[in-house]
Amino acid sequence: MPATIVVGTQWGDEGKGKFTDLVAKEMNLVVRYQGGHNAGHTLVVDGEKFALQLVPSGVLYDHITPVIGNGVVVDPRVLLAEMDMLESKGVDTSRLRVSGNAHLIFPYHQELDALHERHLGKNKLGTTKRGIGPAYADRAMRVGIRAQDLLDEKIFKAKLEVALDHANQILTRVYNRLPVDFDEICDIYLGTCKPRIEPLITDAIDLVHTSLESGGHVLFEGAQATFLDLDHGTYPFVTSSNPTAGGALTGAGVGPKHIDRIIGVAKAYVTRVGSGPFPTELFDEVGDHLVDVGKEFGTNTGRRRRPGWCDAVMLRYAVRVNSLTEIALTKLDIFDALDSMKVCVAYEHEGKRVEQLPYHQSVLHNCTPIYEELPGWNSDISGITERHDLPKEASDYISFLEQQVGVPINLVGVGPGRSQFLHFTNDG
Repeated sequence: MPATIVVGTQWGDEGKGKFTDLVAKEMNLVVRYQGGHNAGHTLVVDGEKFALQLVPSGVLYDHITPVIGNGVVVDPRVLLAEMDMLESKGVDTSRLRVSGNAHLIFPYHQELDALHERHLGKNKLGTTKRGIGPAYADRAMRVGIRAQDLLDEKIFKAKLEVALDHANQILTRVYNRLPVDFDEICDIYLGTCKPRIEPLITDAIDLVHTSLESGGHVLFEGAQATFLDLDHGTYPFVTSSNPTAGGALTGAGVGPKHIDRIIGVAKAYVTRVGSGPFPTELFDEVGDHLVDVGKEFGTNTGRRRRPGWCDAVMLRYAVRVNSLTEIALTKLDIFDALDSMKVCVAYEHEGKRVEQLPYHQSVLHNCTPIYEELPGWNSDISGITERHDLPKEASDYISFLEQQVGVPINLVGVGPGRSQFLHFTNDG
């Protein structure tokens, strides 16, 4: 049975959790394929909020096995805290599985992350300082420690000794910091974390393929988004992994023949956190409206997000690099009180019109957006569940975006609740 990928099309915070949760109810497995606890998503179920960081969205369904794939970097302490939070709200986390090949985050990763960001000064990247980048760096340097290493104390300690020696040399000699204590880490990871995590560790590759081969439905869930992708995003203001659809293949251990549906989640406007280029960024009262009404503050960090108008140039690029089959549009209701909205349909650079995303960062930094303005609807759409009940202006806005990006918008979010969405298809 072919599988589905859900991927963000902008700079993250598009509301992927809501639509992953919506699609997940049809699935047997929901697999998180990259990132770490630097990416939060919020689900609202019966008025109750669930702020998830590592646990896949499918955990809220009793019939789903949620899987943390090999492409994820895991802080065991954060994972256990999140499981405790879910259990306190009546959610069974015993079905959760963690790939034995997922790499672990350690305290020295987080300290190095914060120190490196501080060292960059005005050139800082805007990381969450959660240790994600250094953990992926250790993986690439082949000194990383994986979840499976928790199962063999001798191997764990041998690998930790090598990794910690390298990290402590940087901490002490470069940053003049105290070294991280070996025994303290062993006490936490082997003493506290291992007993609870050991039952969850599994061969996730076999788990996924067994489900696919038996006709099961599998959903691959990414964190962050296309323009935070290490290869395809606005480098260097990106994450340390591949949130694009291709990242699902390596991060979960499947080949492309298994994938038949790739849903790109896009917000009706755009936000980003941290530094980096943002052609449609708003600094006026409209931007403040999008932030205030849209509650655009980080799930994990609380940081205010930078707002801007929807950028169709970005979306066309996301369609290309992810091979999107459709788009799910979120937060359309945030426009309810606006008299008009703008959509960036192209850029201007040195007097020339640019309709595809510039590959050269210097060009992108100096582009001016070319807008089309569309009328607003000045009414509350948060209770609408059928396309034909939408104001004409709202329907026209969605159709305009479809024409701009070249793929259908099949799902539209009109509020934060689990049921606040409608199907919007070309057949009406």
